[in-house]
Amino acid sequence: MTYSQNGFSTRLRKVQRTHVRMARGYDSKVGADGLIVFRPKRRKMSFPLRGFVLMIMGVLLFKGLIMAQSGADAYAARIAVLEQGTVLEQAGAVLMYADPVTQAIATKAAPLFW
Repeated sequence: MTYSQNGFSTRLRKVQRTHVRMARGYDSKVGADGLIVFRPKRRKMSFPLRGFVLMIMGVLLFKGLIMAQSGADAYAARIAVLEQGTVLEQAGAVLMYADPVTQAIATKAAPLFW
């Protein structure tokens, strides 16, 4: 009895998984034998644009807050030290370079730290 129950549970899980996949869309085809077969549409990987934009905004905010806390001269000195380091540190220096958006955030956030 337990063996048949396990087999039933496995089949039930497969049916439920197929149902969920088909709820997102399906294609139907007529085979050579005249049987109509429904298959779930393949899910296309899409680029998470919202997540990417939020990540860029977070990095810019982080850079601006660090620049506001340490000051523009000290921030530039730290970037200069990074530029003299390893390849990874040089990549970090390029990423952390003070751009106009970072400077604008730093000027707005400076009163919070002083």
